[in-house]
Amino acid sequence: MENFLKTLPVAHRGLHDETKPENSPAAFEAAIEAGYAIETDIHFTKDGQIAVFHDDNLKRMTGDKRELKDCTMKELKELRLGGTEERIPTFEEFLTLVNGRVPLLIEIKNMKGVKGKTIASAMLAVMKKIGYKGEYAVQSFDPFYAKAYKALAPAIPCGVLAQAKMSEKGDPLSWKIKAHLLSRLKLNFWVKPDFVSYGFWLLPQRCVTKFKGAKLAWTVRSPEDEAQARQYVDNIIFENYLAAK
Repeated sequence: MENFLKTLPVAHRGLHDETKPENSPAAFEAAIEAGYAIETDIHFTKDGQIAVFHDDNLKRMTGDKRELKDCTMKELKELRLGGTEERIPTFEEFLTLVNGRVPLLIEIKNMKGVKGKTIASAMLAVMKKIGYKGEYAVQSFDPFYAKAYKALAPAIPCGVLAQAKMSEKGDPLSWKIKAHLLSRLKLNFWVKPDFVSYGFWLLPQRCVTKFKGAKLAWTVRSPEDEAQARQYVDNIIFENYLAAK
């Protein structure tokens, strides 16, 4: 089978809308029904479980002001997404729901103090527990996470996320240096990613053009943006419309 990363548009946090919040079971089911691959995000909870959720803070999607890392999975389950009855899924619940019906692009969110091997091992333990057989890939803005997952699961495509400006005024000098290297894909020689995902509005970028693996653009939000992005990449991560297949 040809790798989905080059051929099948990826629904950003599922196929979500006002009634089906991002990263909810309803949004995932909608993407599956439409035949798209699914992009989603994972974090560790306070009690070491893996939650499927994008933000570090819960406020935007649930109204709760806490950080996700400060909550147990049981506490997260008491919340609702986007004013609906949808709840935050565990990683196991997410995988069980999808059950290999469409490919997955799983983003490991940056987690301070969490080593790549720790989160990669936890993810693979869940995969093994349920015997997950579906096609998937793993990506992260943290190159250590991508490299760690690849070390434990060499057959799984692993990639890096990047954009041209990854640091802000006031950031520590150490992060500014790292951010510059990441934005120019300067650590690829060490990570050896199978693919890169780059902010589409910043393309073209010489470092992306030179990359030999699969190239994706994020996050595309209209047919016009898709047409622009596809001049430079193999595939797109999209939302707010139905991408061409």
